[in-house]
Amino acid sequence: MAASTSIVQPPKDTAKALTIALSARALFDLEKEDKLFHENGLDAYIKFMMENEEKVLEKGPAFEFVKSALAVNDAIRKLDQKDDELFDIVIVSRNHAQAGVRLIRSINHYDGIFLERMSLTGGTDPTKYLGAWNTDLFLSPDEHDVRKAIEAGFPAAVVYQNNGEDLPNDQLRIAFDGDSVLFSDEAEQVYQKEGLAGFVQNETQNAAIPLGEGPIKKFASRIAEIQKKFHKKGEPRDQCPIRTYLVTARSGASTGERAIKTLRDWGLEIDESHFKSGASKANMLKAIRPHLFLDDSESHVDKALKANIPAAKVPYGINSEKVKPKGGKKRGSDLVEGEGAKSTLKGHFPVKKAK
Repeated sequence: MAASTSIVQPPKDTAKALTIALSARALFDLEKEDKLFHENGLDAYIKFMMENEEKVLEKGPAFEFVKSALAVNDAIRKLDQKDDELFDIVIVSRNHAQAGVRLIRSINHYDGIFLERMSLTGGTDPTKYLGAWNTDLFLSPDEHDVRKAIEAGFPAAVVYQNNGEDLPNDQLRIAFDGDSVLFSDEAEQVYQKEGLAGFVQNETQNAAIPLGEGPIKKFASRIAEIQKKFHKKGEPRDQCPIRTYLVTARSGASTGERAIKTLRDWGLEIDESHFKSGASKANMLKAIRPHLFLDDSESHVDKALKANIPAAKVPYGINSEKVKPKGGKKRGSDLVEGEGAKSTLKGHFPVKKAK
C-alpha cells in the first residue's frame, strides 16, 4: 500500500466513516504563527497569514499519520468502489476563516493529502463540534481541548512536534498502550495503592474478569473493523494495509493473561502484543516504526519522541490526574491552539513562551 497520489473523495455517508478530527496545528507546523498571535493579537495574525498565503506550511506532528490513513482509502476502494467505510479527515480548529486560505493551499500542495471537511471556529472552543462530525479520534496539541474531548466520550490524544522519520509508506501502523489507553485505569489504581505485589495478585485473581474500556478502545475497535475487510478477502494478515500493536509495561507471565482475555472478550484483535515488564518501550517502538503511538505515560511518550517516534499522550486516569496542565488564557481567547500541551513535554515544541 504505497502512499498514493490518487484522490478518493470523502465518503458521502459519514455515519459509516472512521472520522479523525484534528486541529490545524496537528496537521501543520504553525508554532511561529501561534507565537505571533499571542504576542501581537488577532489582526496581526490574520494579516501575516494573508500576506503569506503563497508559503506552504511545513508538516505538523500528525501529518504522516493522516497521509497513511488516507492511503488506506485507496486500498479499501480497490476492494469495493462503493464502500463508504473510509477514513474521513476533518480539520476542527480555532483558526479564523480569513487565515483558512493558507491552510487550504498547504493541503493542496502535498501529494496524498486530500481534505475537504473543516470547521474554523474563529477562536471559540472547537470540541463542541466533535459530535457533529461523528468523531472517532481527536488529535490536538492543546491538552485542555483533548481532556475536554475525553470527558465528553471522544477518543483523543495530545500530539507533539516530532522528528518521525523512515516511516513505512506501505502500511498504516498504530501502537497502543494498555492500561489507561485501551483499558481503564482500574488496574493502575491498584498498583498505585498496593504496589507491584498487590497489582500482580489483583491481576492474577481477576484474570478471567475483563478490564473496563479505556478512552481509546472505541477507536481501536473501528480500526479493527476496517482491517476485517482485508482479512475476509483472504489476504495474509501481515500484508493488510493496517497493522496494530499493543506495547504495554505489563509483564507477560504474571499480568498478561488478563489483558489478552480482555481483548478476547471484546472481540478486539490486535496484530501484535509486546509485554515490556516495566522496561523502556523506545527500542521496541523503533523496531515497529508506528505512525502513531498512544500512551498515557508522560515518561513513555517523552522517550518515544526522543527516539523519533510520533507519540501522543492520552491524558486519562490516575497518572494523568497527578499532572494537570498549567493554567493559561481562557480557551476561547486562543486562536490557533492553546497552551495546554506545552505545560508538559516542552522540549518537543520549538516555542517555549507560555501563552
